[in-house]
Amino acid sequence: MIPPALSSFAAAHRAVRFAWFKSGLFWRTFFLMSVLTAVSMGAWIGMINVYQRGPQVQQTAETVVSVVTITKAALTHSAPDMRLELLLELASNEGIRIFTLEDTDVIDPPPHNPLMPEIAAIVRQRLGADTRFSSGVNGVPGFYISFNIEDDKYWLMLERERLAGLTRVQWLGWAVVVGLLSVLGAALISSLVNRPLARLTSAARAIAKGERPAPLPEKGSQEIIEANRSFNQMVEDLAQVEKDRAVILAGISHDLRTPLARMGLEVEMANLSQEARDGMQSDIAQMDAIIGQFLDYAKPTEAATFVPVNLSELLSDVGRDAGRIQNLRIRTDLMPGVHVQGNATDLRRVINNIIENARRYGITPGQDYTEIDIVLRVKATGHGRRAVIEIGDHGVGVPPDQIAQLMKPFTRLDSARGQANGAGLGLAIVERVLTRHNAGLEVSNREGGGFLLQVALPLAA
Repeated sequence: MIPPALSSFAAAHRAVRFAWFKSGLFWRTFFLMSVLTAVSMGAWIGMINVYQRGPQVQQTAETVVSVVTITKAALTHSAPDMRLELLLELASNEGIRIFTLEDTDVIDPPPHNPLMPEIAAIVRQRLGADTRFSSGVNGVPGFYISFNIEDDKYWLMLERERLAGLTRVQWLGWAVVVGLLSVLGAALISSLVNRPLARLTSAARAIAKGERPAPLPEKGSQEIIEANRSFNQMVEDLAQVEKDRAVILAGISHDLRTPLARMGLEVEMANLSQEARDGMQSDIAQMDAIIGQFLDYAKPTEAATFVPVNLSELLSDVGRDAGRIQNLRIRTDLMPGVHVQGNATDLRRVINNIIENARRYGITPGQDYTEIDIVLRVKATGHGRRAVIEIGDHGVGVPPDQIAQLMKPFTRLDSARGQANGAGLGLAIVERVLTRHNAGLEVSNREGGGFLLQVALPLAA
């Protein structure tokens, strides 16, 4: 029985071994085309062996029979004084040599060839059952066939090159050459097939990062042209939506905040009790804060505005400013000199939103203030080395079954519903901005009580 640990290791090893196959469409296409090429070549070679064997055997046997018959007839009918000249001419022009067959000849076995038994059978059927074959006589290599002229016995030697077909090594060599060319062709075809998809994937990834990709080329097959044209149209539509949203936001800022400012001024001038005045001013401030949340959530973060930001100094400044608030206690542990690529204003807004969220809902039990710890470290993650910010409070935390709801826009948990301080967009704004920065966000309850947010930002190059 295989131990569980060994079985798990074997399964993990298999998963790693085949990870390359699952990693991309190029490798899948290349592998499948290579397998198809190998199977086709195997079938092709098999068909050649089956259909070429018979004709090759018949052709070789006919050649041997013809050469022996013609040579035998020439020697039989030539004048005795002309035979020597005839033998010299056959040797020089046709590569045919005639030797007397002696009982003392050292005869090697017939050539080692898969077709030789069938060739020998046909030749013996035509020339006689006593016809002999040899691959060498008296140490002289060649292809030897015996024949008789009356009572005299002779060897006819042909050069092996006249009868030799492709050897196994030659077949293997041609197969390797054809196989390599086929694999290179498969790689080229896979690259050409997958290149439009790779361009589309890269463009989609750029949009996810908040960038505007260059238009995709509208050429190639009809399907590729339609897909790229649709994608380019989508990019144009998204850009137009962003422009329209900017106009709408400007209108909202003017049309809503101007009346709020006028209402605030009228409250100041109205003949009201201090308690009523404070209540109305608080309501107006909350309405203004809600409008601000809407604007922050809808405001785009352009990747073109990203610059190297000294995250250590930014967190230090934010912590120092937040520490001046009466009901906040800020503790910082920051690694110095950590720089990330991003928009400093948006990152400051993210940190402030997290701190404000903790101030409202993470009050330390038994106290009238909120304790917040801010830690900055550079750590190795699954996406490489990143700047990791940990912001945690010492409150009661969040029910585990409700943590996933925190990132949804306009969602406020039960503990927050009694407070009309916001629209439920605080953490949604945080996640939206961090997504534009290609950053990761994890939320969880702290060990020992409280709520913890971890932000992993790419380091500046």
